[in-house]
This record gives sequence, C-alpha cells and structure tokens, in this order.
Amino acid sequence: MNWQFPYYEPDQGPDWGLLEANFSWLREMREVPQDPIWHAEGDVLTHTKMVVRELLALPAFQDLDEQSQHILFTAALLHDVEKRSCTSREMIEGVERIVSPRHAQKGEYTARQILYQDIPTPFAHREQICKLVRLHGLPLWAIDKRHPAKEVIRASLSVNTAHLALLAKADVLGRISNDQEEMLLRIEMFEDLCRANQCLGQARQFASDYGRFLYLNREEMSPDYEPFDDRKFSVHVMCALPGSGKDTYIKRHFELPILSLDDIRRAHKIDPTDKKGNGRVIQMGKEQAKLWMRQRQSFVFNATNITKDMRSRWISLFTDYGAKVKIIYLEVPYKQLLKQNQHRPHPVPQAVIQRLIRKLEIPTPTEAHEIEYHI
Repeated sequence: MNWQFPYYEPDQGPDWGLLEANFSWLREMREVPQDPIWHAEGDVLTHTKMVVRELLALPAFQDLDEQSQHILFTAALLHDVEKRSCTSREMIEGVERIVSPRHAQKGEYTARQILYQDIPTPFAHREQICKLVRLHGLPLWAIDKRHPAKEVIRASLSVNTAHLALLAKADVLGRISNDQEEMLLRIEMFEDLCRANQCLGQARQFASDYGRFLYLNREEMSPDYEPFDDRKFSVHVMCALPGSGKDTYIKRHFELPILSLDDIRRAHKIDPTDKKGNGRVIQMGKEQAKLWMRQRQSFVFNATNITKDMRSRWISLFTDYGAKVKIIYLEVPYKQLLKQNQHRPHPVPQAVIQRLIRKLEIPTPTEAHEIEYHI
C-alpha cells in the first residue's frame, strides 16, 4: 500500500482547513513575512498554497504515479517550513530587506523530524522529501556554482533531479515577482545540465564506488575515472540514534576490534557533559585507530555519528590512512527507539534523544566509499 500524506488526495487536492487545523508548523507560516520584491503575494503560508496549486496543475506532475505525487506534494508543503525561524530584517545597501538564510538546510531537519515522529513515513520516501526541501533552490543557482556539473551529479545521488526541477518550477510560479521568466530559464538550464551529465531523474552511475568517492571529494577529476584500488583494510563506521541497536548489530555481524568512544569514556569515568574530558576521549580514540590502521587492521567504529560534520572528522582520518570506509546506518521506528533506549544498560535521557533527532543527518554517497542502510 502506498504511503499518503494526511488530508490530501491527488484527484481532489488538499483540504487546507484540516491541514491547518492539524499542523501547527503550517499555521505558523501565516505569521512569517517575505520580501515584497521577490514575494509580493505576502506571507509564507500564502506562498506555500500558491506553490502547491501550481505544482498540482503542472502536466508533468499529473503524469506521475500517485506515490510520487504524494512525495512532491509533501515537499512543496514543507519547502519553506523553517522560514519561521530563519526570517529577519536586514539593511542591505541602505534598504531594509526581509531575508531567510539557511531556511532550506534547517527545513530538511524539521521535515525529517516531522516525518519520523509525527507522520511516520517510509525511509526512502521521507529522505526524498527531506532532500527536495534541502535542495529546492539548487535548480535556480546550480549554473552559478564553481563546479555546476559536480553539483547536479552530487544531488542526483540523493534526490530525483526531475522531481527537484518540478518543485523549483512550482516554487517560481507560486510567487509574484518580476524575475519569473529568468528563473524558469535557469530551471531549464538545470535540466539540460542534468541531461548532459546523465543524471536527470536518475542517479549518476560511476565505474566504481571508489571512483565516485574520489570524484566527489577531489578537485579536477572525471566522473568516468576508474582508480586502481589499493586499499588493504576497512573501517566500518556505525551511524544511528541511541537505542537503534548498534551494539546488537555489531555482535551479530562482526568479529573485529571495536573502537567505541562510549567504552573509552566509561573506562576513564568521564562524564558525557565534560567537554574537556570528551576531548581526551576523542584523542584516545584517534590514537587507537591510528595504531590499528598502521597495522592494516580492519575495525568497527562505534559511535552515534549522527551529523555529517561528526562523521567527516573521523572519515578524513581513516581515508588518509588508506582505509576503505563503509558507513552502516541503522534506524528503527520512533516508538521502538524510545522503548529500546529505556532497556539499554545506559539509557539516554529522552530530552537528549529529541535533540539528536533534530540534528540527524542521514549519510549520503558523498561521505564514504560505501553506505548500507538497515531500516
């Protein structure tokens, strides 16, 4: 059975009364102003309704299967959700303007939280929605990036770029401004760029996972390059919220040394809130990792690793030593997560769990040589 967003049927359109009554984040958009130069239609809720109307009217949207329509509708509903928290007034060249920096990035996190906790959504559909929210402005600005081809190829590995172009088109048509024609032309250029790089509506294919990782993380490398694979050992990087079952998974699937920051912390009686102590924990963990890597010893790195920044600091170290890096992401439904956490030997306070959910970034193919999702 297909997943459906509440109060919306593709052949009937959304029930705005029920949507606003049931979702506070939607009601709050009504109070958020927008710069009249780019959004003469007014507040964010007015804009969102216009975007949804334009999206549903696009022939390309109407040709989609019902599941894809629900995914795109949800992304349109949420694409500006965090203008609530990111909007401010600034003086720019002597004129007061309304700006909303980083609203797409923060919107991704909010969309993930809503679709994980409040409206349980299958992982693959949820992550498509979240990435559509995060990248909804890319079709307008991809051509201005330093490496436009790399930008669209990277995007294609985590989102359907044809759907992204549809959302961007609805976003432009769903506002009142003087730059519509230019913005629509930019979207056409984005689609052409994706076609030229074999990634319109599909993930760009690479000769190997190693080649993909090098292309995305190094300058001046062809996406068709197939490197010689001289990696001699592997590091398996765990990634999951507390209570997701990392320890159980490791016991079932590995007979390798385990580098666990929690174990180091407990062995040295360091409180998780002790920042200076945690610095020592990280240093001890790195020294142990270096010892194993110098010996070409494969191992498991067991930590929550819930943000890209957390992961990248360690993965850079591992790849510098020549490791093949695999991220293993685990996820269980929200209610199960809370239950499993309570039965752990060292439960994490629920307030901390909530904070971590709001920060959660799902690993993408940019980050490692290989990624496994266990949902």
